[in-house]
Amino acid sequence: MAFRRLRAHPVATRIRAVDRAVDVAVARARNPVLDAVFYPLSSAADHSLLWLATAGTREALGKARPGTAVRLAAILMVESAVTNVALKSLFGRIRPILDPALTGPLPWGLRRPITSAFPSGHATAGFTAAVFLSRADPGPPWYLIAGLVGFSRVYVRLHHTSDVVAGAALGLAFGLAARRFAPPAPLVPPGNAG
Repeated sequence: MAFRRLRAHPVATRIRAVDRAVDVAVARARNPVLDAVFYPLSSAADHSLLWLATAGTREALGKARPGTAVRLAAILMVESAVTNVALKSLFGRIRPILDPALTGPLPWGLRRPITSAFPSGHATAGFTAAVFLSRADPGPPWYLIAGLVGFSRVYVRLHHTSDVVAGAALGLAFGLAARRFAPPAPLVPPGNAG
């Protein structure tokens, strides 16, 4: 009953209108070139693999602080449990309708999610990683990558815009908490390594 009242609230109505307007604009922009960017990007971020592989590779190359990948994995494990188990089951929002032509496997190896839409787990994980990694490994444009991953979820029709915005906000909060409770290892000056 409370969710029904919340759904009828004028703010919720405006949010749904924004979701529809963005869906229409993105539908007009879809083309094979953008498909070749956003479907693989969305797929690469499944299960936070994009973030973990990038952090691990950069750490192995000496471009990130020691322990960055392990800390990030632990942080994303907690984030995923909260987002994908607790919050998604609480809200139970239905995902956008996929293109009826997409029967069988989705293009570019994209996984068909079984959880509800709200909030976007990809956006939450992406912005959690961006906040944490921007301190542990300030090289790449982490927030830009997280934003592109979030947008990719709207582009591939697996999330509404509001799912992604909520996920990004939640990810920023998780990332700030991670910086406090699981901070990156201190930098070791080059002369003190041994």
